[in-house]
Amino acid sequence: MFFLYQILIIILLIFSPLIIFFRILKKKEDKKRYKEKFCFPSKKRINGNLIWFHGSSVGELLSILPLVQELEKNKSINQILVTTSTLSSAQIFKKFNFKKTIHQFFPIDSILFSYKFLNYWKPTIAIFVESEIWPSIFRALNKKSIPLKLLNARITKKTFNKWRCVKKFSNSVFQNISIAYPQNEETLNYLKKLNVKKIKKIGNLKFFNNQQSKLTKLDDTFLKNINLKKIWCASSTHPGEEIICADVHINLKKKYKNLLTIIIPRHIHRVNKIVNEIKSLDLNIVLHSSKPKKLNNTDIYLVDTYGETQKFYHSSDIVFMGKSISGKGGQNPLEPTNLGSTVLYGQT
Repeated sequence: MFFLYQILIIILLIFSPLIIFFRILKKKEDKKRYKEKFCFPSKKRINGNLIWFHGSSVGELLSILPLVQELEKNKSINQILVTTSTLSSAQIFKKFNFKKTIHQFFPIDSILFSYKFLNYWKPTIAIFVESEIWPSIFRALNKKSIPLKLLNARITKKTFNKWRCVKKFSNSVFQNISIAYPQNEETLNYLKKLNVKKIKKIGNLKFFNNQQSKLTKLDDTFLKNINLKKIWCASSTHPGEEIICADVHINLKKKYKNLLTIIIPRHIHRVNKIVNEIKSLDLNIVLHSSKPKKLNNTDIYLVDTYGETQKFYHSSDIVFMGKSISGKGGQNPLEPTNLGSTVLYGQT
């Protein structure tokens, strides 16, 4: 099964130039740093102990920041490597002024790339976050006797059933994990059934305050502008949901004249299309990046930056979670729920 997996990766690599090209056109890929995914590093490895963290995207990155900040103070650690797979997470990382923590994109999970990556970075320990399970890099870590920890582990019933369909293969993958820290009871039970050797429950990292103060506090100008407004927020919206939220705004405004709808799209490369859709309804839309001084006549406040979602949850008692109208389950409601917001879903 591992051999078949490598064949599929090779096929992916054959088509990767075309895939990368289209992703760059769609602004989903860094036109310079995409080479990191093919194990061409843009940063240097310095001598000494290196701790490696890997998380898929924005949520995973933000959840480990407090831990990274603490490890930066540890004099026995010379360098911290954080890898993610998405452009949005890389852009958020730039907002933090770390002294010895660097960011690279996670390599394609080829066994050859995995060994090349590990031979260059030589991590003392690897810490993967949530549902990041990669057979090739896991195998390479085991062969090199590098401890692998699965932090804030999350496995859904759907994912578990997929792994159970290839039981022998899944055993060979999960046995490489030195210790797993599940975020809930469901994951704990699934990890046991997947034969993870050591499991310890410590709770969900996302319940902790996971952003620096500069990212969680809204500026005074914005707070003054929204002081007398009725606010609701649509978070992590997907195609088709923004126009629905705009229609909702029109209906709600018949009752609440001072209404402000905050829309935070999941992918900001869609901003221009969203603006055009909403303007077709004759609504006044303002971009967060324009740093408006006044919002008197604003209908829709469109957040076109990454990593600032949580600050808007603080200002809204009602949060609609995107990806739920399409029937795909919806984004994780943990953060707004933890902040006391009433969470709305389309269908789940």
